[in-house]
Amino acid sequence: MTRREARIAAMQLIYEKMLGGIGGDKTRYELLELDRQDEELIYIEDVVSNVFRLETELDEALAPHLVDWTLERLAKVDLSILRLACYEILYRPDIPASVSINEAIELAREYSLPEACAFINGVLGGMERARRAAAQTRA
Repeated sequence: MTRREARIAAMQLIYEKMLGGIGGDKTRYELLELDRQDEELIYIEDVVSNVFRLETELDEALAPHLVDWTLERLAKVDLSILRLACYEILYRPDIPASVSINEAIELAREYSLPEACAFINGVLGGMERARRAAAQTRA
């Protein structure tokens, strides 16, 4: 499994759980056809569990960049993609922010409406610029 495939699986599990599913072993191993021995399962487990554990912090980081939108109005698939990318940007220093943003755009291209790509790019780009500016101010 590639990292892209793992990211897709993580996004699908986040989406499923947001819709009331449990994202349990049946979903992971049977419906998504994941190999229990795959190294990328560590990434998937990390992302899925922490997106829900840190949901409030992720939403607080995203909300200021949702120009004319609220989290409640977003399509669940778009919110799943945004939370996944936001988690990577804020809590996974091993993944460059540019990679997280580009991968989020690709997920939107595949799983959402065409206009979602630009929206997701704008939200995550704005969040990352604000994060870098805050880091420079502290330095």
